[in-house]
Amino acid sequence: MEPNQEIRVTRSSMPPWEEYLQEIRPLWESRWLTNMGEYHERLERQLEEYLHAPHLSLFSNGHMALELTLQAMGLTGEVITTPFTFASTTHAIVRNGLEPVFCDIKDSDYTMDAARIEELVTEKTSAILPVHVYGNLCEIEKIEQIARKYRLKVIYDAAHAFGETKDGVNCACFGDASMFSFHATKVFHTIEGGAVAYREETLGKELYKLKNFGILSETIVDGVGSNAKMNEFQAAMGLCNLRHFEEETKKRKQAALRYREVLSGTKGIRLPLKQKGVTYNYGYFPVLFATELQRDSAYEGLKRHHIFARKYFYPITSAFHCYRGKFDPERTPVALDISRRILTLPLYAGLSQGEVDAVCRILIEILSHGL
Repeated sequence: MEPNQEIRVTRSSMPPWEEYLQEIRPLWESRWLTNMGEYHERLERQLEEYLHAPHLSLFSNGHMALELTLQAMGLTGEVITTPFTFASTTHAIVRNGLEPVFCDIKDSDYTMDAARIEELVTEKTSAILPVHVYGNLCEIEKIEQIARKYRLKVIYDAAHAFGETKDGVNCACFGDASMFSFHATKVFHTIEGGAVAYREETLGKELYKLKNFGILSETIVDGVGSNAKMNEFQAAMGLCNLRHFEEETKKRKQAALRYREVLSGTKGIRLPLKQKGVTYNYGYFPVLFATELQRDSAYEGLKRHHIFARKYFYPITSAFHCYRGKFDPERTPVALDISRRILTLPLYAGLSQGEVDAVCRILIEILSHGL
């Protein structure tokens, strides 16, 4: 690692410039840059096939994909979810006029604790919105059983889980719908973008209207919609990146395995759990510290060496300033505790073994000597 060289928590994967240039060249001839053009249609079909999804709809970003899915389902009342997530998950619920009811998480893999869901179900509950965290998949079977028992919709926030499978089944097939984020920081990205994989074909018709102003034809607008269409340049980036996804994942895996090798047995931190039967995309490498003070010392110490880790997720969404007085973070004590001790280390396809070793060396020194 060169002096003053920065290592960021992530770095966007990019296809070869010539490949992307060749992909977008026809756009200068067609001038069809948005509004569900050829690239949009190709990417939608390819992703549907790659993910083995029953149906799939593309969006301008993952947040709009989630927000409009909740709207398209016509949900009312309360939605059981987790506060250990990115802001988008909770905001999508609130912006639909729904009430988030926060379920605590498991200490082991940081996903929603399915054993605590049923006690939160009321006559106002209309859905469960769990989150696959750091690539760890939720308790799919238990959540499905509860949903069937109380006739609830299940929408997964799968922003961290693109391409992952459980016992050979792609996570795009779980629940009534699964939202994927294709933000530039994700393992697979379209610069900005997102998608929803869904079970019922009728949902797709509602999603189409909502992301396109409610427009059905040149003369018929039969709903109050938004504008959440993926443009052709985004779709072209997705087409290129999908070709390299397996290769990029392998590179990330090598970096993650090196972290495990070097940090194994280090006192004061816990390495990520590996779930049985899950194939990972290696999007994140979270380490859990024994105390909040150690986590914060490590964060600042790495920063002094130009290594930028991330307190992710911190704070939990129920503790956001905008929700003060509305939700009580203490009602999910495990999530609150984990958020104060978690740190995601740099991880991306171009991260070299030497850079991983440098991160580990500095982290171990900080833990050993408080540097």
